[in-house]
Amino acid sequence: MPRSFRADRSDPRRPRPPERPDDALIRVCGQRAVLALFAARPDAIRRLFFSGDMAGAARPICAQLAKSRRPFRQVGEEELQRIAGTMHHGGLVAAVAPRPIRAPAPDDVKRWAAARAPLLILDGVSNPHNFGAIMRTAAFLGVREVVLSERPEQALPSEAAIRVAEGGLEHVTLWRPPALAPFLRALKASYRTVAASPRGTPLGALAPDKRPAALVLGNEEHGLSPAVARECEALVAIRGTGAVESLNVSVAAGILIHALLPGGH
Repeated sequence: MPRSFRADRSDPRRPRPPERPDDALIRVCGQRAVLALFAARPDAIRRLFFSGDMAGAARPICAQLAKSRRPFRQVGEEELQRIAGTMHHGGLVAAVAPRPIRAPAPDDVKRWAAARAPLLILDGVSNPHNFGAIMRTAAFLGVREVVLSERPEQALPSEAAIRVAEGGLEHVTLWRPPALAPFLRALKASYRTVAASPRGTPLGALAPDKRPAALVLGNEEHGLSPAVARECEALVAIRGTGAVESLNVSVAAGILIHALLPGGH
């Protein structure tokens, strides 16, 4: 290994980095996710582990970590899999401090509305893979503001979600109000709240509205919570053949974001 890739070059008696990131840190796996993280928040990376195949891709990150006196190390496949906690590590594993999720303030809503920024609102989407896929879609289609429900089953940026998002979580800002229903009620002055529902108006028949849209997606099994459903001004449905009951929520998110939100066009 080139000398520049050694994590400890000053004192051979200093202990080597632990084999796993600290419990307070989140493991980000995969080249796309790690490079997106490095581009957006390089200071968030506390340590890095990589395979020989990824040494070239890791080089700029290692240089930054060396300046900050943070550890990095090339490891074998077996050790990298143990560090990552999964075989789907893509040769790069970064340990990062989790990013806090703030509650939106009235000034935040005013700023979004002034920019006519599209909003995506998740009311209890619980599967981390669905959550990650939706974040990847949101980033791809230009949705930057995502509001999460207070429901206990609501998925958050876990290691699995970050891996599936393929860097998408670095291009969105997550918000979480204390209670989603009152937030939606206050949002109506600036946004039209449109929720996905199998009982809704067909997508192509939804009446136009001058306000920007806030798209609301419910839980995979139980849909919208009753309080949230009451606050949504319109329900919209994606009509299919009926051969299967419904679409996966991440697939529905892609169709509806593209159709309803300005960032999707």
